[in-house]
Amino acid sequence: MATTLSPLAPASFPTLPPIAGVRIATANSGIRYKGRDDLLLAVLDPGTSVAGVLTRSLTCSAPVIWCRDSLPKGSARAVVVNAGNANAFTGKAGDATVQATVAAAADLAGCAPDEVYVASTGVIGIPLAADAIGKCLAPMAPTLAADSAAWEKAARAIMTTDTFPKGAVRTASIGGTTVTIAGFAKGSGMIAPDMATMLGFVFTDAAIAATALQDMLSEFTERTFNAVTVDGDTSTSDTLLLFATGMAGNAPVSSADAAELAEFRAALEDLLLDLALQVVRDGEGATKFIAITVRGADSDAAAKRIGMTVANSPLVKTAVAGEDANWGRIVAAIGRAGERADRDLIKITVGGTLICADGMEVPGYDETPVANHMKGKEIDIDIDLGLGKGTAKVWTCDLTHGYIDINGSYRS
Repeated sequence: MATTLSPLAPASFPTLPPIAGVRIATANSGIRYKGRDDLLLAVLDPGTSVAGVLTRSLTCSAPVIWCRDSLPKGSARAVVVNAGNANAFTGKAGDATVQATVAAAADLAGCAPDEVYVASTGVIGIPLAADAIGKCLAPMAPTLAADSAAWEKAARAIMTTDTFPKGAVRTASIGGTTVTIAGFAKGSGMIAPDMATMLGFVFTDAAIAATALQDMLSEFTERTFNAVTVDGDTSTSDTLLLFATGMAGNAPVSSADAAELAEFRAALEDLLLDLALQVVRDGEGATKFIAITVRGADSDAAAKRIGMTVANSPLVKTAVAGEDANWGRIVAAIGRAGERADRDLIKITVGGTLICADGMEVPGYDETPVANHMKGKEIDIDIDLGLGKGTAKVWTCDLTHGYIDINGSYRS
C-alpha cells in the first residue's frame, strides 16, 4: 500500500451510517500484508438482493468467475474480500481457495454457497492455500458490526496501492420512505473499462428486486466506473456489487423504471460517480485530475470513444503532468480515435480558453491563461466536434514518474 497521500485526496473519509441488515468485520489474514487488516467479511440479513458488474477480461480471477455464476440467483447473504493476492491465473488451486472460502462463509451466515460473494485484489499468479481465507472467517464473527468505524475499516482493508480509503453515502425517498445508500471502493492503478479496474461494494436498506438493481447498476456503470481511466489497463479482478437488504420498509420495487425510484436512481448514480472519481483522484502517482467533455459527436458512444482516447493518451497525460499546454496532442488523439472528425469543425477549449477552431489555432491565441490553468490540480478539457448531438464526459489523471516507481516495485 502506498504511504504518500495523493495530493488530490479528499479531506477525510465520510461518515457512513449503519445500513440495516449489514454487519461488517475486518482482520489480518497474513497472506501478504503485515500490521494491517487485509480481509473483509460482510454478513447480510435474509432477503438481501444483489446485482453486479464484473470485468470482461478473458483472464479473470477465480472470484470473478464465482460471482458471475452466482449473480443469476439474485440473493446474497455474505461477502468476503481480500487484498494482497488477486487469486487470478492460479488454476485449479484458485478455484479450490474460492470454494473453501465460500463454504466457510456459508456456514457462518447459514446460507447457500451461491449466496456468498467473493472478491480478491493484489498480485496475479500466486496460488493460495485452499483455507488461507476461510480459516480466518469464524474468528471474525464476534467482531461483526455496523457502525461508522466498521465502514472505514472495511474500505481500508481492501486497499492495495491506494493512498486513501474511498467511501460515499446518499439518501433518497422511495414512496415516502427514506432509504440510505452507502458504499466503498478501492482502486489506484490498472484502471480502465470494461469495467473500471477496482473493487466496489454498495449497500442500501431499500427493498428493490435484483433485476431492477441490475438494470440500474449496468446503466449507471457506463457513465461512472466505465467513464474513468488511470492507465488504460483493465484488471483480472474488477468487481462492483450492489446489495439491497429491504430493511427500510418501503414497498418493494420490481422495475428499474418505476416512478417511485426516480430519486433513488439519481442518488445511486451520484454515489457511483463519487466513488469512481475518488479512484481517479488516487491514480498511482497522480498530481492532477482531468475532466474531459466531448460534444458534437455523431453519437454518445462516439463521443465517449474520443474522450477515452484522449484520456488514455500518454502524450496528453504527460503534457498535463509537465504543465505543458501542448494542445496538439489532444488533436492527435481525436484523429486516431476511430470516430468521425472534421478538422475544420473541431473546437478545443482548455480551462475555458478557446485554443483552436476552423482547422487551426485561433487568431491572437494567448497561451498564458491556459498555462496558468495547467499549473492547477483540476484540469478541464472541452472538445466540440461540430458534427452531431453526441456527448460524453470522462475523467482521468496525469501520468508521472510516480506511476513507474509504484508499478516497478509492486511485487517487492
